Amino acid sequence: MTAAGGHLVVLAAGGSGGHVFPAEALAEELAGRGCRLALVTDRRGGQFGGYLKGIETHRIRAGGVAGKSFGTRLRSAPELALGTWQARTLLRRINPQAVVGFGGYASVPTMLAATYGGYSTAIHEQNAVLGRANRLLAPRVGRIATSFENSRGLPAEETGKVVLTGMPVRPAIAALSERPYPSLAGDGPIGLLVLGGSQGARVFSQAVPDAVGLVEEHLRRRLRISQQCRPEDLERVRQSYGRLGIEADLDVFFDDVPERMAESHLMIVRAGASTVAEGTAIGRPAILVPYPHAIDDHQSFNAHSVDEAGAGWVMPEDAFTPQALSARLNSLFDLPAILEKAAACAKAAGRADAAVRLADVVLELLPSNGEPEQGRKAA
Repeated sequence: MTAAGGHLVVLAAGGSGGHVFPAEALAEELAGRGCRLALVTDRRGGQFGGYLKGIETHRIRAGGVAGKSFGTRLRSAPELALGTWQARTLLRRINPQAVVGFGGYASVPTMLAATYGGYSTAIHEQNAVLGRANRLLAPRVGRIATSFENSRGLPAEETGKVVLTGMPVRPAIAALSERPYPSLAGDGPIGLLVLGGSQGARVFSQAVPDAVGLVEEHLRRRLRISQQCRPEDLERVRQSYGRLGIEADLDVFFDDVPERMAESHLMIVRAGASTVAEGTAIGRPAILVPYPHAIDDHQSFNAHSVDEAGAGWVMPEDAFTPQALSARLNSLFDLPAILEKAAACAKAAGRADAAVRLADVVLELLPSNGEPEQGRKAA
């Protein structure tokens, strides 16, 4: 599609990386097509990095309701009302031609204001289960972009609005989508990447070193491990691998995750939307351990979608024991063809061009001729 001729697109996002990363990827793609951009987020949001750091940013009130008690929801209602009023005032002033939301409570006031004001609107859902914010917004918006082919929680009467785009990934990930799967021939190193984030590092720090200790010795000596750990676990995990004579690179945070993914033969990860999208975009198989307390258990549905595509294996946290994990690692590392096939399936399931697809959806909402004008809500 051609450039949008300076049309202004508002992105409504905030909260976790699962909401922010796709907004960042879309922002960069739309800017490359000639759009002007503004970000609206909640007042509690931190500083944004990457491409979002350089665009016009507005902060409004937002009331979080997902997973909260009834009393907390009541207290959040005035915040939501105030945020919607603030967003409506803002939109009237800056007069965008489209407004795109990325789920999470931080996007709700802006998207409600946009639908009340008759602006062209779209939402993007990152997970295999429609989040509560997007479920609220689905009947009101013009387009619903999804990351998974079969998204749960979508009202049946809204399916005509759905466009499968995939989950936009960071440009650094997309740039590695053509990197071949590393060879497992001979006795070369086996790259194992363990990413837990704040909600996974502890269980991984407990189970993975013990599981590695049970891996067959001829395989264990080939392992090259990169593992994310909580600060309080770092030294204990380092000592565990040291006793095993394992070459392990441990840190609280890796700033080169895309490259580490590309170099890995297997990942052990949670099943958040960004992690799943990035792993499949690069084409790397994964053992997925869904976070058991995720709202609506969306990580389990994400993980099972990967499993069903042949791109990984689901291990529920209560079954994620050193014994079970070591048995899985032994079987996979002893039969490289299984990993190679799973890598090919991951690549087939991935959508490195998701940002392009989502940008196409947004551009279809914009006025096609003449000077930019306030967009009417898409049918």
